[in-house]
Amino acid sequence: MAMATTVTSTENPRPGVIINSPHGHDVYAGVPKDYTGDEVNTKNFYAVILGEKGAVEGGSGKVIDSKPNDRIFIYYSDHGGPGVLGMPNMPYLVASEFIHVLKKKHASKSYKEMVIYVEACESGSIFEGLLPPDLNIYVMTASNAEESSWGTYCPGMDPPAPHGYDTCLGDLYSVAWMEDRLVIAPRISLEFQFKHLENQVKNRTSAVNYSAGSHVMEYGTKNIKVEMLYLYQGFDPANANATENALPRYTHMEAVNQRDADLLHLWHRLDDRSEVKEAVLREITETMMHRVHLDNSIDFIGKLLFGSKAGNSVLNAVRPSGQALVDDWDCFKKMVRVFESQCGSLTQYGMKHMRAFANICNRGVSMNEMEKTCKSVCSNYFPGRWSPVSRGYSA
Repeated sequence: MAMATTVTSTENPRPGVIINSPHGHDVYAGVPKDYTGDEVNTKNFYAVILGEKGAVEGGSGKVIDSKPNDRIFIYYSDHGGPGVLGMPNMPYLVASEFIHVLKKKHASKSYKEMVIYVEACESGSIFEGLLPPDLNIYVMTASNAEESSWGTYCPGMDPPAPHGYDTCLGDLYSVAWMEDRLVIAPRISLEFQFKHLENQVKNRTSAVNYSAGSHVMEYGTKNIKVEMLYLYQGFDPANANATENALPRYTHMEAVNQRDADLLHLWHRLDDRSEVKEAVLREITETMMHRVHLDNSIDFIGKLLFGSKAGNSVLNAVRPSGQALVDDWDCFKKMVRVFESQCGSLTQYGMKHMRAFANICNRGVSMNEMEKTCKSVCSNYFPGRWSPVSRGYSA
């Protein structure tokens, strides 16, 4: 079952076609798409997992109607931030709500084991301190709870995206596990792939000290990882006689922080498409101005709430390993909504500031105080195309 966004963008040099490597084939054609476009949203995602046919809107109506002995594999890829995963249609996926759905699925006794791969910045924060070890769910994430994931196969990189493509074709972690799957032996375990991917992501980046690249993490019921990978992802019969030696060797790959991938895209358009230079330059300027606005606003809010010296350290404080990002997730959602209503959309770049809102809640700041502070900081902000938006959170 697949949930996918539209591929008909006018910026796609091959409309309707998706490739995920410089010499890759179309990975979109012939693949059933059960939910696309506006149908790809958190509500439908949860309903699909829970097998609630009456709760989905649009699409094929298919859900995971699993039975007690079934195994489930979920691959989720989008932008992310501390405590949230992006969705092409708002609202965000919030960690506490996702874990609640997984617990509800487990309580229904409708699966044997579940494996989840997540590609997103700070993806570890979705499960850190939240996912119990007794749900028969094994999770692998592209990054830990406090670092970005990385894009690759981008314009200007080696190897580059094909001519005409102005965007990154893949993410470092996802490219690693998918390219593994092309040649992997049928009797490789989940544990073997975890260790292999851990090294792949580290060694494929330009700097192996994690100045680029991320830490592949695992959460949940870790004894599941002794299971064979094919039980969840299948395998190509052509590789029936393959061995561990068939796995790709670690090769150098350039990478870009996911939060800067949109700017890389715009700069490349500026170089290659002179006929739209003025419009692209304006978009770059607006994007940079909004980024500066977000960073400065969060910084100023921290200083007003906690003092000029302590503000930054409070907002960026990271809890000990094994502890959830925030105690009150309802407060967390409300704080985000208050900020966006006064200061404009966070955008995928601003999702990195989610930890600040969590720490504001952890310090017991009231909603009234937060609203007053945001109004004071952003009262003169003219949003333009970055107008305040509702994320669909309950007030």
